[in-house]
Amino acid sequence: MKQLVQTNSSVGSRRLFLASAAGSAALGALMNDELRGGQLHHAARAKRIVYMFMHGGPSQMDLFDYKPQLDKRRGAELPDSVRMNQRLTGMTANQASFPVTPSAFRFTQRGQAGMWMSELLPKLGGVADRLCVIRSMHTEAINHDPAVTYLQTGHQQPGRPSMGAWLSYGLGSANRNLPTFVVLLSRGSAARPDDPLHTRLWGSAFLPSSHQGVSFRADGDPVLFLSDPPGVTPTTRRRMLDGLRKLNERRFAATRDPEITTRIEQFELAHRMQMAVPDLTDLSDEPERTFASYGPDSKTPGSFAANCILARRMIERDVRFVQLYHRGWDQHYNLPTDLRLQCRDVDQPCAAFIRDLEQRGLLDETLIVWCGEFGRTIYSQGKLEQDNYGRDHHGRCFSAWLAGGGVRAGATFGATDDFSYNVVENPVHVHDLNATILHCLGVDHTRLTFKHKGRQFRITDVHGSVVKEVMG
Repeated sequence: MKQLVQTNSSVGSRRLFLASAAGSAALGALMNDELRGGQLHHAARAKRIVYMFMHGGPSQMDLFDYKPQLDKRRGAELPDSVRMNQRLTGMTANQASFPVTPSAFRFTQRGQAGMWMSELLPKLGGVADRLCVIRSMHTEAINHDPAVTYLQTGHQQPGRPSMGAWLSYGLGSANRNLPTFVVLLSRGSAARPDDPLHTRLWGSAFLPSSHQGVSFRADGDPVLFLSDPPGVTPTTRRRMLDGLRKLNERRFAATRDPEITTRIEQFELAHRMQMAVPDLTDLSDEPERTFASYGPDSKTPGSFAANCILARRMIERDVRFVQLYHRGWDQHYNLPTDLRLQCRDVDQPCAAFIRDLEQRGLLDETLIVWCGEFGRTIYSQGKLEQDNYGRDHHGRCFSAWLAGGGVRAGATFGATDDFSYNVVENPVHVHDLNATILHCLGVDHTRLTFKHKGRQFRITDVHGSVVKEVMG
């Protein structure tokens, strides 16, 4: 497998040089040798990544950040010394009261290390010794779109490449018949309006467009226009692509536009995907024990469980980056009911996915990331009721977990204050997490750059440090 990292934007100038030769042979050589630059910056612990993004902001104090002492403070006003005039969202900024709201759920210690985990995640607790839980994540963003954009692209404003696009650009593909970067979306069981997930979150921005994520669908063709239209045979399709290729090559020779070569590459990849994708997405060859292990939703197309099975099949086929988005974690109200539904969606599939990779010898070389864009407030949004409460967005602290290639197993890192409101030990910023992810794949985040608008950009623009303490 070719593992190279691009450290500058020389690909465009190289293509222009080749364009002056204009020949098809030069273009073919270019497309078969997409990667440029030096070797990996250091030895990689992981070859690929599965990023499980819980869209909406999971409540850290109800899942991973155990605060039993708050039971005695239920309903008391959150001290000003803790809140410290924090910038609040418009949904709670005008509240007259900020009542402390302990978790409604029991916590138990799981695994040999005694990791505290909520009763909502019993199956995941069964693999606690494979997890590395970070309890000290923090971000400046407090609303969904900028917070998700920040974590996924390294910037709160749109217009930057996504993590998957950066790794596609830097590491390239290990399977020429499937996309390097695949996106799978599922909707949670909590009955609430979903905040939008824009396609720019898996876009390539100013990187070559061949590095953008390819979204798979649950209904119809897994990828749009994968099937030939009625009356078009495989032979006809091949002849059409050959004709388009010749036209594009002539246009490239005349204009020297690197995006034309991207277009040629994507047409060819789409043609190869017509054979590879149906085999990938056909789960009929999976034994019943697979579906049993991933849970009751695993046979429902588009569910988180079914997407986890698809992700495992992609990992087996060396897809570099698989992004799973699971929506519905924005519990401003009815949290005790809705959070239970959301956890039911992901608990068993996550645990099964970890065990599945481990049994197949793939866990050590696959990095799994699980997180949302921020956490939730310890105070109740609106009125705190006897059996019900909600929580607002909270960026000052939240939890994430990693598993697999390159990270410590059975470990926790970082700590929050007694109210799960501020980080008090080993803070991990959004940029730190992204730097650590790249480090696991053999990439120095300060050296994976692309020149755009006169300066070098990177995903950790302009700071961030590898969290070495979570490395195995």
